[in-house]
Amino acid sequence: MKNKRSLYTIALILGFLLTSCQSKVDLIVHNANVYTLSQKNAKATAFVVNNGKFLDIGGEELLEQYSAKKVLDLQNLPVYPGFIDSHCHFLNLGLSLQQVDLVGSKSFEEVLERVTRFEQNKDLTALIGRGWDQNDWEIKKLPTKEQLDVLFPNIPVALRRIDGHALLVNQKALDLAGINEETFVEGGEIVKSNGKLTGVLIDAPMKLVTNILPKPSTEEKVKAFVDAEEILFANGLTTISVAGLDKDDIFIIDSLQKKGVLNMRVYAMISNTPENIDYYLKAGPYKTDKLNVRSFKVYADGALGSRGAALKESYSDLKNHFGAFITPKDSLESLAYKLAASPFQMNTHAIGDAANKVVLQAYQKALVFSDDPRWRVEHAQIIDTADIAFFNRKILPSVQPTHATSDMYWAENRLGKERLLGAYANKALLERSGRIALGTDFPVEDVSPFKTFHSAVARTDSDEFPEGGYLPQNKLSRSEALSGMTIWGAYANFEEKEKGSIEVGKMADFVILDRDLTKVSDKRILKTRVVATLIDGKIVYSNRIN
Repeated sequence: MKNKRSLYTIALILGFLLTSCQSKVDLIVHNANVYTLSQKNAKATAFVVNNGKFLDIGGEELLEQYSAKKVLDLQNLPVYPGFIDSHCHFLNLGLSLQQVDLVGSKSFEEVLERVTRFEQNKDLTALIGRGWDQNDWEIKKLPTKEQLDVLFPNIPVALRRIDGHALLVNQKALDLAGINEETFVEGGEIVKSNGKLTGVLIDAPMKLVTNILPKPSTEEKVKAFVDAEEILFANGLTTISVAGLDKDDIFIIDSLQKKGVLNMRVYAMISNTPENIDYYLKAGPYKTDKLNVRSFKVYADGALGSRGAALKESYSDLKNHFGAFITPKDSLESLAYKLAASPFQMNTHAIGDAANKVVLQAYQKALVFSDDPRWRVEHAQIIDTADIAFFNRKILPSVQPTHATSDMYWAENRLGKERLLGAYANKALLERSGRIALGTDFPVEDVSPFKTFHSAVARTDSDEFPEGGYLPQNKLSRSEALSGMTIWGAYANFEEKEKGSIEVGKMADFVILDRDLTKVSDKRILKTRVVATLIDGKIVYSNRIN
């Protein structure tokens, strides 16, 4: 009996000593299938998080080396670095929840029904909506305002196209904006039919109407950011690159993050306005753990769907129409020289082949003496094959794979077959630049990173059309697509040393999924669900884990 007691006492002492030798940490994740996306592309089954950073990465031995406040046994579920959306519109997503949702409408009649239903029993001073796309309708023509004039004669109506580059308005809005048949605004089009206004404005003239619409209040913006964040976390996003924010909206985001109201990490591209440029070129970049302000968002042209993309040759389905430059060539060049002399990155929206060439040439001239500028071409959508050579390690493509699978039903009508050779050329752009950043452009496209991944690797719709994929020579591999949604997205934001992979010392942002994106069939990619999203090792979304 005495010997048994002695053995028991020794065991207790050894157990105490072993426990006391273990390092105390916040979290251990183990029994997982961890894709680190590190430079060595190593895999692991466990990792340790402390003080919001990855502390150690390895196998089940970590359970013996550390004592954690929380231990997660993931039963072999896959884990990835937190997803990064490299081009999106954070505020617009949230505000769209407060407006008429026109996404997926199958006819203009359905648009009118949704607007009428939204307006009922509301004391509105204006009707604002977004999401219509005439390419989804049986009659694929731009809508006109006549029925809106009848239904809503006394309040302005403004309905944005899905791409945000066209606006359908009623006569009341035109009158308040001072738009008539003689009005001209450079950088877009006021669409007419037989000399009469149709109510459709493309690109620059839209500003005349948005200026007279009621502006969202600070409270409405706060609600928009909070509502949008909830959607993003449910989709596994932990960092978003927001393409165009005014300084006042950047201030709101910063304030909400500091108060702990917002947890989403934001890479803010500053909207290219004189006021914003003057302020930030004097103030310089701004950086916290959650916010990074060090780039400007510039518009070279409009969108293909509304025929605002600037093309070298006429649109195939509208003779003598070439789209339009929103920012003229000389202005793009002068801004490029100004920003090249500053610490700020230049990120330019370019859809058409004419716009892409002008932007690429402006970048090439301005960046002669810049070693690592990482300037971005946002969308890089339609490029003359001869101009793809302008891309290099200094100039990064930031693309949205779902644009290819959304546009494939009608893009050939706009462009003809020959120009498609340089359209949605993700693989060719990756080979030139060495990295490619992937995003969605939400709310233009769906928030889901799984749709991004599926479009990048399969190039089909959810019904696996077309067989073999759309322009399949530009499919990305699964490894490339994952990198584009994580470490390359971080690199495009100058943040690869702090996020984008699961490595010691980096922010503990990661996502747990219900299936392995590297192994699941193409069709089943779209069925992927997020189990949990964690920022700084803390759960911000979960449908299983507490």
